[in-house]
Amino acid sequence: MIAAAALAASFTLASAEQRTGGAVAIDADDIGGVVTSAKGPEAGVWVIAETSDLPTKFARIVVTDDQGRYVVPDLPRAGYQVFVRGYGLVDSPRVAARPGQRLDLEAVVAPDARAAAQIYPANYWLSLMEIPVGDVSDKDMLLETKACYSCHQVGDAATREVSKNLGSYTSSLDAWDHHVAVGPNGPGMTANFKRMGAQRKAYADWTDRIAAGAYPPPPPRPAGVERNVVISLWDWALPTSRRTDVAATDDRTPTMNANGLVYGSIQSSDIIAVLDPHENTAAEIRVPSNAPPIDADTTASPFWGDEKIWKRSADPRSVTMDGRGRVWVTARIRAPQQQPAFCKDGSTNRFAKYFPLPGPSARQIEVYDPRTKQFTTIDSCFAADHNHFDDKGRIVFGQNNALGWIDTAAFDKTHDAAASQGWCPAVLDTNGDGTITEWTEPNQPIDPAKDHRIEFGCYGDAINPIDGSVWCSGIGVRDTKLVRFELGANPPQTCKAEVYVPPPDKMPLPGSGGVAIDSNGLVWQNWRGAHQMLSFDRRKCKVLNGPTATGQQCPEGWTVYTKP
Repeated sequence: MIAAAALAASFTLASAEQRTGGAVAIDADDIGGVVTSAKGPEAGVWVIAETSDLPTKFARIVVTDDQGRYVVPDLPRAGYQVFVRGYGLVDSPRVAARPGQRLDLEAVVAPDARAAAQIYPANYWLSLMEIPVGDVSDKDMLLETKACYSCHQVGDAATREVSKNLGSYTSSLDAWDHHVAVGPNGPGMTANFKRMGAQRKAYADWTDRIAAGAYPPPPPRPAGVERNVVISLWDWALPTSRRTDVAATDDRTPTMNANGLVYGSIQSSDIIAVLDPHENTAAEIRVPSNAPPIDADTTASPFWGDEKIWKRSADPRSVTMDGRGRVWVTARIRAPQQQPAFCKDGSTNRFAKYFPLPGPSARQIEVYDPRTKQFTTIDSCFAADHNHFDDKGRIVFGQNNALGWIDTAAFDKTHDAAASQGWCPAVLDTNGDGTITEWTEPNQPIDPAKDHRIEFGCYGDAINPIDGSVWCSGIGVRDTKLVRFELGANPPQTCKAEVYVPPPDKMPLPGSGGVAIDSNGLVWQNWRGAHQMLSFDRRKCKVLNGPTATGQQCPEGWTVYTKP
C-alpha cells in the first residue's frame, strides 16, 4: 500500500466541537462520532475506515481526542467498514457506514495483556529477543537482524510465530534454519542467519518464549499533536511487489504536479506503479529492458510455491520527477558487464580519460514521459541509484566510487548519452593546496605532497541548497563515510571531495543509510537499524583539507539525536 500522512488542519479540536446534544460536527463527506468502551470514552485510539468499493482498496485512519471524539474527513463516496484499534483493546467489530453519517463506535477492551499485545509494533516484540554472549558481538547480531528489514518487519506475527505450514521439525532452531531458507530470497537470508553461528539460537529461544506466553509492555497511545495526523492508504502495484521508491513532484519546485499522479518504482516486479489519489485508481507501467533476467531460479515459497515471483530484468529501483513531469527511473537496460566503450580507459571522453569506469554498472537510466507514454533509455558509465536534481538541471547519482550525473538539458537537445553525462572520483585535497592534482590511490599511504583518492559508496545523496555541494552517505553495514563533493566550474578537473566519519563514541551501531540537508545547510544522516540520527555541521570544522583530513578531522561537527 502507499500511505500519505499529513497534519490535518481540518481535523482540529475546534472543527470537531460537539454540536448541541453532543453530536460531533461533520460535513457531507465525513464520518464522525464518539468511541467508548466499558471503561468510558477512549482517547488516543485509531478509527479506521476502509473500503473495496473504489477502483483500488482505500483506507483512512484518524485518532480520537481526549473525549473519544473522531472525524474521518473528506472521504471518497463509497461504502466503508469502520472499526476501532488501539493499545489496550482488541479490534472492534466492523460497522458499515457512508460519508455524511454520524457513527458512535464501541471499542472492545482486551481480555488480557497478551491479547492486547497482538497489535503492538513489531519492534516491541523484537525487544523480547535476548542476545547471547558468543563469537558474534551484540552489535553484529543486531546488524544481521536489521539486514532482514529490507523485506520484513521483524517482530510481526509472520516472524515471531513459526508457522505450522512449514512442517514438523526436531527443534525450534531446526524450524528457523528452514524458515529463513524458503522463498525467493532464501539463499540471502540463510547466509545472514548462518553468519551468527550458534548464537542464531536466540531466534528460536525468542519464538519459544513468545509461544509460551511472553509479550512486550504496552506502547503509549498517541497524544498531543500526534492525534492530528490523518493517514490515507491505497493498494497499488502487485501482490508480489516488495520494494518501492516514490516520486510525486520535482523536489526543487514542490508545487509542480500538484494533485497529480504518484509514481513508484517497484524493483521486484519490473514496473512503475501509478496512483491517482483523487480518482482512487492504480495502474502499472512495464519498464522495458534488454538485460538478462535475474532471480529466475529462486527457492520455492510456502505461499507462492515454485512461481518465480521476483524474476525480472529491469530491476527498477529509484524514481524522481523533473520540472516537465517526466519520471526518471534507475533500471537495468543492459547486462552490467556490457559497459560502453566511451566509459573505459582509452576513450577520448574527457571523464573517462580522467577516471575511467570499466564497469560493471548495475543500473542505468530510463525516462518515462506521461504525455507520450514512451520510455527513453540513457546508458550510463556509473551505476545509477538514488538521485536528486541540482539547480543546474543535472540529475546526480552515485554508487560505485564515482559521483555521476546527467545534464538533462544537453540530453534533451542531443540525445547523446556519452556527451550528456559526467562523473568524478572522490579525491581529497590532502596536500592542502586547494585544488586536485596528482593523487595516491586508496591502497597507498597518504603522501603530504599529493592528493588522495578514496573508495566510497553512495546509497543516498543530497544537495546542499546553500552552496550546491553534493553529499553522499555510505552503503550499509560498517560503511560510516559521509562524502562531500564540489563539482566546480569545469569537472572533472575541478571536482574536489571531503570525507567525514563520526567518532566511534557517536556511532553506536554502524551502518549509514539516507542523507538529507536542511535549508540551513545542516546535513542529517540516518543510521540503519540504530536508534540514533546524526547531524553534521561543516561550519564547525577547523580542518577541511590537508594530510589529516581523512575522516576523523572534525569530531566537533557531529551531534547525536536519539529517536523515540
